Amino acid sequence: MDRHSTLQLVVVIVLSLQSLAQGKEAGVKYPTLYRTVQVDGLSIFYREAGPKDAPVLLLLHGLPSSSRNFAYTFDHLAEIITHFTEALGLSRYTLYMQDYGGPVGFRMALVHPERVEALIVQDAVAHNEGLGTNWNARREFWKDRAANESKLRTNLLSLATTRTRHVGDDPNVERYDPDLWTDEFAFLSKPGQAEIQSDLFYDYRTNVEAYPKWQAWVREKQPRLLVIWGKHDLSFDLGEPERYRKDVPKAEVHVLDAGHFALDTAADEIAQLVRDFMK
Repeated sequence: MDRHSTLQLVVVIVLSLQSLAQGKEAGVKYPTLYRTVQVDGLSIFYREAGPKDAPVLLLLHGLPSSSRNFAYTFDHLAEIITHFTEALGLSRYTLYMQDYGGPVGFRMALVHPERVEALIVQDAVAHNEGLGTNWNARREFWKDRAANESKLRTNLLSLATTRTRHVGDDPNVERYDPDLWTDEFAFLSKPGQAEIQSDLFYDYRTNVEAYPKWQAWVREKQPRLLVIWGKHDLSFDLGEPERYRKDVPKAEVHVLDAGHFALDTAADEIAQLVRDFMK
């Protein structure tokens, strides 16, 4: 990847407990900044808000849909984001992990556990059972990529699947902005995206292999853990939040009236949960 390319992988938000308590008014005092930083020859785009002396929330989002000419594996993503945090001087942070952000965040935590103050998990899986029966076809892709790649791309990247990722089985479809999935589908339809998403999804099998290590780590470390889940999420099994609680009995677990991207419809509720957790 050339030095002028932008790798859109991560959102960083720095929040103080004072600004959290101020709620929406804090956005006026601490506006969101849109920045880039050079890491390993890459231009990393990120967002930042809040005072510099605040506790750090490192927000690791899900599906990437903007980058080119990059080795798309979860090991590589975790390495880049670790170097990203070092470039910004982030020595301690709470990891907020959603979907693909989970495999990136857990890799970071296992390599540098001393940097992790707490974990926030939003619809991200760490147990094989959490993938559910709808992943059976995707497991076939992992077994034989050549024979199943065309079917996988249709399943993963179609407009119907993109819409379902957001809405799930929520009967109140009118709560969702259609731009959520039409914009995402537009990005996923750009040249080269099918190859990028296939490469990364093929590497997803390494996450499944690593699940036992992640589970052992959280059972040993018993980190402060907040689990937020959308009950209408069809991407993962709804029993996954309780599996986290089994690993970390003191975990805070909240299943919300939301979909896979719970912030689509429950942003205010989630913000309050995070405020309380960070206190």
